[in-house]
Amino acid sequence: MFESLTDRMGKALRNLRGVGKLSESNMAEALAEVRTALLAADVHFKVARDFMERVKGACLGREVIASVSPGQMAVKVIHDELVALLGTEATPLPQKRPLRIMLVGLHGSGKTTSAAKLARLLVKREGCAKPALIACDVYRPAAIDQLETLARAGNFLCYADRDERDVPKLGASGLEFARGNYADAVIFDTAGRLQIDAVLVEEIKRLRERVQPDEVLLVADAALGQEAVNVASHFHEAVNLTGIILTKLDGDARGGAALSMKGITGVPIKFMGHGEKVEDFDVFHPERMAQRILGMGDVVSLVEKAQEVVDEKEAERLAEKMCRADFNLEDFLSQMQQIKKMGPLGGMVKMMPGLNGLKIGDKEERMMKRSEAIVLSMTLAERRKPEILNGSRRARIARGSGTQVSEVNAMLKQFEQMRKMMKMLKGGRGRDLMRQFGGMGGLGGNVPWGGGKGMFGGF
Repeated sequence: MFESLTDRMGKALRNLRGVGKLSESNMAEALAEVRTALLAADVHFKVARDFMERVKGACLGREVIASVSPGQMAVKVIHDELVALLGTEATPLPQKRPLRIMLVGLHGSGKTTSAAKLARLLVKREGCAKPALIACDVYRPAAIDQLETLARAGNFLCYADRDERDVPKLGASGLEFARGNYADAVIFDTAGRLQIDAVLVEEIKRLRERVQPDEVLLVADAALGQEAVNVASHFHEAVNLTGIILTKLDGDARGGAALSMKGITGVPIKFMGHGEKVEDFDVFHPERMAQRILGMGDVVSLVEKAQEVVDEKEAERLAEKMCRADFNLEDFLSQMQQIKKMGPLGGMVKMMPGLNGLKIGDKEERMMKRSEAIVLSMTLAERRKPEILNGSRRARIARGSGTQVSEVNAMLKQFEQMRKMMKMLKGGRGRDLMRQFGGMGGLGGNVPWGGGKGMFGGF
């Protein structure tokens, strides 16, 4: 979502390289570019103006340390101001049990899906064992069905009463249901509208008074741009929001909402949704988001994702086989399948420092799928002993995987190059390097990439 903003920021800061001191004259053009980048990203004009004034005041006249370029110093200043703009640090949820959370927002912002995603996150990271979802949307016909389906998939409790139209009463009944079933988190999914209206505001006010939630979270679509700021302001005035869930960060929205909402309303962004899957939901960390915007990557989030979805024992097994230069196509298949669990390759690359400019997209995803299909078309003996793959076997594999023999040959050639590199690095310092590349050992040993050319091996 922040790709355009990141590119523009990078261009602006590159103009500062080579000068010995940050002055008003050499800062003017770069800051103008930064301001243009913010406005083009749909950042609220007041937020952009105040942000630029703070950056300018912090940068001007600073002497450049011998080992630090003015560009690097400006990046540091802008990074710190972005963090301050986004909320300084992640805002934790109360440890109270049962924790009561009410979700509000406009129609189509993703409240129902976010309810299930939040329940999953509470189980995974907050120590909740038994979340309950309460269906308080009595207007959208499919809302209850959707919530029940999501609850079954996640093994959560769910309360719904299709005959009850009094929303505060429905919420109170749901709360009693949750208490009776010993739920330790209760999430109320409320109705949305296409725009703020008096009926919606009055309804959620009465619901809030009845169920007394510990958190009132606005679910806001990142694609709303500057309008998201108005929506947040209206809801905050009505029900005193405690936090924001920013959804659809995987889309092509320009990102201005994320940079504006906290600055205008003072309400922290607590969570973010970045995909359609229930696991595509995370705690919002302002510093990590600032690093992504400035193209610095986000290693911590990458490691957390790996720890959550990658089989640690399997990653260790693969790393050990790489260290012994005993890596076959069966291991290679396991490696690709572990990588797929972590999500799109492009998203992972953007989290790696120094690789933000590397474009990984649909083409590379298709190549990875093709490589996986090729290996899956082999017999177990062929995967374990690639040297037996003669011409007739390769022709059969090509037919089975829907590819050309030339593609099979190319994949096997790259695999052999990766194995040769492993043998060269075997032992001593090479063993340490292999652990770092093979199991991402420097980041917790949980990310089985492959090494060197095999980083996205098999393409």
